[in-house]
Amino acid sequence: MTIWPTHLFALFALLLLAAASPALAGGLDGVPPLPAAVSNNAAAGLRYHGETRLYSFLGLGTGKQWHDITRAAYGWHEGSNHWVELPPVPVPQGRLASIAAVAGGTIYLFGGYTVAADGHEVSTPEVLRFAPSTETWSTALAMPVPVDDSAAVVLEDRYIYLISGWHMDRNVALVQVYDSRDDRWAQATAFPGEPVFGHAAALLGRTLLVCDGVVLTVRDRKRDFAASDACWRGDINAGDPLRIAWRRIASHPGAPRYRMGAAGDAEHALALFAGGSENPYNYDGMGYDGQPSLPSPRVQGYRPDRDRWYELPPLPLPSMDHRGMPMVDGKFYLIGGMRDDQHVAADVIVYRVGEVPQ
Repeated sequence: MTIWPTHLFALFALLLLAAASPALAGGLDGVPPLPAAVSNNAAAGLRYHGETRLYSFLGLGTGKQWHDITRAAYGWHEGSNHWVELPPVPVPQGRLASIAAVAGGTIYLFGGYTVAADGHEVSTPEVLRFAPSTETWSTALAMPVPVDDSAAVVLEDRYIYLISGWHMDRNVALVQVYDSRDDRWAQATAFPGEPVFGHAAALLGRTLLVCDGVVLTVRDRKRDFAASDACWRGDINAGDPLRIAWRRIASHPGAPRYRMGAAGDAEHALALFAGGSENPYNYDGMGYDGQPSLPSPRVQGYRPDRDRWYELPPLPLPSMDHRGMPMVDGKFYLIGGMRDDQHVAADVIVYRVGEVPQ
């Protein structure tokens, strides 16, 4: 498999869009829409009994107000023409910016934040398990430091890394590691860059890639939120999952993006980063600068073995506000999210890298 570098992509994209099949360029690919539109939801996917299963938990409804934040959970299995409503997430009220991860066939749901009628936001510590076999919930050990808008990756189908994120009124540089086998937490080597929220992370083998997000600065008691273009690579020690050798790598081409989807693609040795918005925003899709945020169709991949970025075919629809991009059997799924005009979506974008000719 050969992937074209950025400077050749423009010509290739024209040829691809004219001639490629929908599955190659990315498409809806037979996955039905969710029962209700939702954004900023925690998404998960896995292979179960030989079929693909997708899940959506929590998030924001179409009204985009504090009272539109939901506890809803939905599931879909391959071959079905509809999603089913699952038992709601067992928390007192809905959450935004939670994140899901799969380890050992179980889905883990981490944190998030609540929004009160007066706008007050609280980062929550809950860790919940969802068992696909029984469609039931249970409680795991809470996070030592509650975070939301964090990024999560899973090592060895056991260790779940929560990297940086927002805690109450600031970003934290922590890398909190949950051992799903022993139900315990530990701290790994801290994230070395400026702490961020709304960033994206992917894992290839034992190599972490963490990109973009939003940094907080405070001047004269005024808080300012700005996009970060920093990308960091962390190589996890083979003998100690808590030791990470971090180094900064070149930023991906183009402007940084907020709330991208990200996942590792072992088949093509790529860490994929998809969608997002160049203008950081509050949960309603309005930028911190007061301007409406626009979704991006851009997809980029980083190859650790070549230390190099590649431009990939775009998403079939621009999309933003994602808290994960599950990958199952070579397909990547963006479930819900926001489209143009900050429209909260119910559809599912399916993306596949495919073969790229030399």
